[in-house]
Amino acid sequence: MSSALAHHHVIENVLLYKMRGKVAYLGNVSAMSALQITYVKPFDHPSGKGYQRPVDNKRCNDFAMYLSKGDDALFTPILLNAESKWEFSAYDKSRSSFGRLICKDKASLMDGQHRLGGIKRYTQDTHSEISVPFLAFHYLDEDEEINLFDTINTKAKGIGISLSKYLHRDSDEYSWVATQLITRGDSPFHFISTITGKRSLGRHVTLQNLYKMLEFLSKEDHVAKLPKEEKLMLCLVYFNAIKELFNKEWLDYKEYRLTHIVCLNAIAIAGGVFLSKVISEEKRAIDYNQVIKGVNKLKSMDWSAAGTLRYIKGMSGSKTLANDLITQMIGTSASK
Repeated sequence: MSSALAHHHVIENVLLYKMRGKVAYLGNVSAMSALQITYVKPFDHPSGKGYQRPVDNKRCNDFAMYLSKGDDALFTPILLNAESKWEFSAYDKSRSSFGRLICKDKASLMDGQHRLGGIKRYTQDTHSEISVPFLAFHYLDEDEEINLFDTINTKAKGIGISLSKYLHRDSDEYSWVATQLITRGDSPFHFISTITGKRSLGRHVTLQNLYKMLEFLSKEDHVAKLPKEEKLMLCLVYFNAIKELFNKEWLDYKEYRLTHIVCLNAIAIAGGVFLSKVISEEKRAIDYNQVIKGVNKLKSMDWSAAGTLRYIKGMSGSKTLANDLITQMIGTSASK
């Protein structure tokens, strides 16, 4: 937990500003310098004022791999507490917020431990140097530092898997298809789904849910190799046929379990088996009439929330229900 520097370190081209009354600095340093001028306060330090968890080497290695992507591998600044050991000197009186920092001792690394670990691994493996952006508070007392760390790591929330999938819709086929199933007006999921992953009244199917369903539907290789536009059309025909056959059940989430995720997953798993039978492996032609005929064989299904389906839960329940659906559509059960 030593914060001593053998020699003063100078950081040029630093911007000084205030955040909620606290003096802070924005700038960047080389990877080598970032490792030299920072230290970590481990959670088990005898002072009782440590808080950092042990380094997860896998996360560091994953970040190093991310950096290997080159110019597209952008990352956020590390967060530091200079503990009043860094002094700012403006270059010019007319620009009093732009100048250099004199680092007399190390700064406490509050956020960015795994980024720095990954940066260290990357620069050692590639014998290269990269610039590390930082935001440093001039001074936070120990309790302020701990509280800020706690807020960053427990209160702040990530964007969520659904929104992440949406952001990758131009580079990932399933993300594109799932997005289309939510945004297209002719999709049965248009009014019951959410892109951001935040469920609300009437919108209980997330983009991530649809993404997983697409993986079930495309389990067979010859289905997975279909162009994304054909995957989308296949989904629209299949699920629209389900909605048309059970329109009341589709629209009533409270009284029927049809659009509950456990049942939608079952329909998708069953669809993966059933649809692979109506798509030619050689020509990959799709007989949409057969899709509708197969779905219509399910007309006797009882989706009532008060019926036997009230007992099914989780993926095991989805697989059990999928076997029943497959038996009705094509007369055979799903493979284990």
